[in-house]
Amino acid sequence: MMNQTPIPVVVNGAAGKMGREVVKAVAQAADMTLVGAIDRNPEYNGTDAGELAGLGEPLEVPITDQLEPMLAFAAQERQPGVMVDFTHPSTVYDNIRSAIAYGIRPVVGTTGLSPDQIQDLAEFADKASTGCLIIPNFSIGMVLLQQAAIQASQYFDHVEIIELHHNQKADAPSGTAIQTAQMLTEMGKTYNPAVVEETEKLPGARGGLAEEGIRIHSIRLPGLIAHQEVIFGAAGQIYTLRHDTSDRACYMPGVLLAIRKVLQLKSLVYGLEKIL
Repeated sequence: MMNQTPIPVVVNGAAGKMGREVVKAVAQAADMTLVGAIDRNPEYNGTDAGELAGLGEPLEVPITDQLEPMLAFAAQERQPGVMVDFTHPSTVYDNIRSAIAYGIRPVVGTTGLSPDQIQDLAEFADKASTGCLIIPNFSIGMVLLQQAAIQASQYFDHVEIIELHHNQKADAPSGTAIQTAQMLTEMGKTYNPAVVEETEKLPGARGGLAEEGIRIHSIRLPGLIAHQEVIFGAAGQIYTLRHDTSDRACYMPGVLLAIRKVLQLKSLVYGLEKIL
């Protein structure tokens, strides 16, 4: 790998908290090179991406708000390029389609895509024979939590999910919580059989109802980063699985792995566990 041409990487959402971590991680990876940094916030237009990320030295990659020209520039590199996207649910679908159209492989951490949008993107990636990774959560610890939840679901019929995030997160519930619920529903059972007719005195008090009877509760507070609990209940016992994030750097090994793996793909893959 060290003797190969470095992987050209474009970071979309480069001025955000996750984007800055990605810029730093890519700049420090020997087999990658940052060729572009995009952010829609006009405050950072023209700012050096390396200095903004706290590297202490410029990378000579100024932040721009022009996505498509940057994708076109990256497409001219000798090695196939990758776009890492940590932007906003309202723009991520169009960002992914644009990247694929230019032959740039998307690695997406932005959540909020609907199942229909993901299916449409999968068909578009298939037609273009272009790899695309959509990863609701890049943490290895979260993958392990989800695997433990799947194992526990064989023995528990009652489960609820609580996800806690900072109050700047735009979508609820989190993509990770939705993915966790989907994994549990794939076990082929219905959860939380009713034992009483419930009445919500406040709408939403029991959380959002996902498939197969699974409830998801979302909390948004300053001071939080990203946290999730999966709580199983049975007569006389509670089994709680919890994952806490204390530093966004914990996601970077997963991001770098995804950048390397997406070059080997010809279609869309959903979930970090699929590439581990």
